[in-house]
Amino acid sequence: MSDLYLYNSLTKKKELFVPIKSDSVSMYTCGFTVYDHTHIGHIKKYVGDDLVKRALQFNGYKVNHVQNVTDVGHLVSDSDEGEDKMEKGARKYNLTVEEISRKYEKEFYSTMDKMNVIRPNIVERAASDKSIAEQISNIEKLVANEYAYVTELGVYFNVAKLPNYNPFSNQNLEDKLQGSREGLITHPNKKNNADFAIWVFRKGDHANHTMHWDSPWGDGFPGWHIECSTISMANLGERIDIHTGGIDHLEIHHPNEIAQNYGICGHDVVQYWMHHNFLTVDGKKMSKSLNNFYTLEDVISKGFDPMVFRYHMLGTHYRQQLNFTWESLAGADNAYNILIDNLFLEKGRMDENGEINIDYSDKFLEAINNDFNTPQALAVMWELLRDKKVSGADRFVTVMKFDEVFGLNLKSKVENLSKSVNIALPEEIKVLVESREKARKDGDWKKSDTLRDEITSKGYLVNDTSGGQVVVRIS
Repeated sequence: MSDLYLYNSLTKKKELFVPIKSDSVSMYTCGFTVYDHTHIGHIKKYVGDDLVKRALQFNGYKVNHVQNVTDVGHLVSDSDEGEDKMEKGARKYNLTVEEISRKYEKEFYSTMDKMNVIRPNIVERAASDKSIAEQISNIEKLVANEYAYVTELGVYFNVAKLPNYNPFSNQNLEDKLQGSREGLITHPNKKNNADFAIWVFRKGDHANHTMHWDSPWGDGFPGWHIECSTISMANLGERIDIHTGGIDHLEIHHPNEIAQNYGICGHDVVQYWMHHNFLTVDGKKMSKSLNNFYTLEDVISKGFDPMVFRYHMLGTHYRQQLNFTWESLAGADNAYNILIDNLFLEKGRMDENGEINIDYSDKFLEAINNDFNTPQALAVMWELLRDKKVSGADRFVTVMKFDEVFGLNLKSKVENLSKSVNIALPEEIKVLVESREKARKDGDWKKSDTLRDEITSKGYLVNDTSGGQVVVRIS
């Protein structure tokens, strides 16, 4: 078994992964804010989480995966001011907050299912009665431990209590206390500009907030950050192996989680922090105003299988920015279909049970265990498929094993591929195939072989089966 190394955002270096328990991994992933559509940028992040989980399972670990649903308290500034995104979304679509929450939660998980993302072991809504009670309990601990204080607008976390408030940043605490984050509105009751809300009172700008609960400090609702601290620890305990998120969480959300965790527990909770880079479209940030805002349904409507989009994402490391274009997706479509065709041919030729090739399996594991290097893992797979020294049966079963990590649904795709693939052949190839079929019926084996060679020279391979000729593309 190869050692697994992952990049820890806290230390800014690759580290040997050593789980708290030898045979299992606790993993928390920040969930989706369910106020609008799931777009392809969201998909990149959650497919990335899925690949991490699959790789851990490939290494023999049992993964206990928890994810929240953000359905209250995520304010538009992503800090501690402005309107709640859920309230904004409900008004936009003329729905209640509960209606919009359930609508887009359903859409999100439907999208994840289509992307072959394994569902978390536990999904908990931030606005559930259970979670709200647990969040209030944790805020009580923060107030009792003097990490939080009550103002006329709500309960705030005092960042000055921590010598290193943002461990992801090189900026010192004094600079943070004197400066003001972009989009953060100060008020005289705050002790420090960088202090953030963990309970917001239903008054002032939030007087008409439709989701609110009683608390020891007053009627209101939780802040976004306390939700993740609470749901992660309530389900995974005070020591967690891996916490993931997008790189947009490095500046505010995750530093606030770390601060809260320490104030509640008196120690750090998460061992490894992982962050996924963004997806851009044609080199630009995705935006409805730029007419480059796409959902999975847009991808499907263009004739692309969701697994083609997943394959496209595998070609870029999770810490690198992925630039989405329809041209690049078309290239992924071509590669994915060639992959399916090759595997279909190998399966058709199998006359014995295949065995996993150890050499290529070791290369694959080395790539995956090097901070989940999926581009390199794909390269290993294609190298294997081109290696004719390895039997077709062995190539087939080895790639199927790799797909436990890739999650490309290869077995199902190959099994469902029928001889109708011939229908999609270019007209030139169809004519050659029909001529070869006639030659075979006439017993003209020399001409049949000549036509086979010509078809092969044009990038296609003929496989003679009991049901007739099956023609596939070859790379």
